[in-house]
Amino acid sequence: MAIKSSAPRWLSAREMKAWRAYIFASRRLMDSLESDLSEHDLSMADYEVLAQLSDSPERRMRMSELAQIAMISKSRLSHRMKVMEKAGWVKREECVEDRRGYWAVMTEKGWKAIVKAAPDHVESVRTRFLDHLSAKDQEELAKIFDRVEGNLRGQYADEN
Repeated sequence: MAIKSSAPRWLSAREMKAWRAYIFASRRLMDSLESDLSEHDLSMADYEVLAQLSDSPERRMRMSELAQIAMISKSRLSHRMKVMEKAGWVKREECVEDRRGYWAVMTEKGWKAIVKAAPDHVESVRTRFLDHLSAKDQEELAKIFDRVEGNLRGQYADEN
């Protein structure tokens, strides 16, 4: 969502340095994590869906809730689910409780895929990111990005 004003609020040198450092590091980090997961035939999007489902009761979640948590559109999640269904990692089940939606359900093959990939993914997260931060850095980043994400989540909910 673009915020419009009468005149551009250009970034100061300090703001530009912070912004560019974030953009460059986050892109390189995500590319590296994506590359590491490719050894398991998973993308970051696949891993995120499987991780959310693995943490859910009965390894299932309503599609609408999964889309909201992952902050992706329902149509984009539907496309991702088709790819993951073809791989045998998930399946969709009709919600018999209200018949308005569908459940995303992790299959046994999906469970095995995330169990196999998780140790390598966690090690990648540690060596590429967490090992370069002190405990205080981690706490500060969590506070900062919780605040940013909370604002973005509110905007995302308003747009959908």
